Amino acid sequence: MNESNLSVREIEQKDIPSIIQYWLSSTKEHHETMGVDVTKIPAEEEWRQMLEKQIQQPYKEKKSYCIIWQLNGEAVGHSNINKIKFGEEAYMHLHLWDSDERMKGNGAAFVKMTLPWFFNNYQLQNLYCEPNALNIAPNKTVAKVGFKFIRQYRTTPGWINFEQEVNLWNLSKDEYQK
Repeated sequence: MNESNLSVREIEQKDIPSIIQYWLSSTKEHHETMGVDVTKIPAEEEWRQMLEKQIQQPYKEKKSYCIIWQLNGEAVGHSNINKIKFGEEAYMHLHLWDSDERMKGNGAAFVKMTLPWFFNNYQLQNLYCEPNALNIAPNKTVAKVGFKFIRQYRTTPGWINFEQEVNLWNLSKDEYQK
């Protein structure tokens, strides 16, 4: 891992096809690991409309906000927040699109670079991450970055998920600033 090859930026129009491709072409196993119910995944045009709307809206109106992760200048994944309460809290999600780029240690570096975008642009006091308890990678990543484990419980964490055990992690503004 060479962090100098890693960078992050806000989503742009040119990223929409890659994000859609990630969701529509990921394996059933990958979706299950993330806790995604494949029957709830929107069609291509619905994804496109949601992402275009997200790009156009001011921060305070966004239902979701996406940061693109780049390796050597090429987009390889994204992190987004949703359940946004501006000035208060949001929930973070982590996605490396190419399976060959997973489990290489870049996730923690990407998250560290992404945090200022979330905390500063949304004036967050708390950032949460609620990955599937069985999905090892994001759980290890957020712990490595400094998120504190809160608890494990059963829920349907999002609109495209099935009911599952999740681990709730938190990074407060004070901890982030340290």
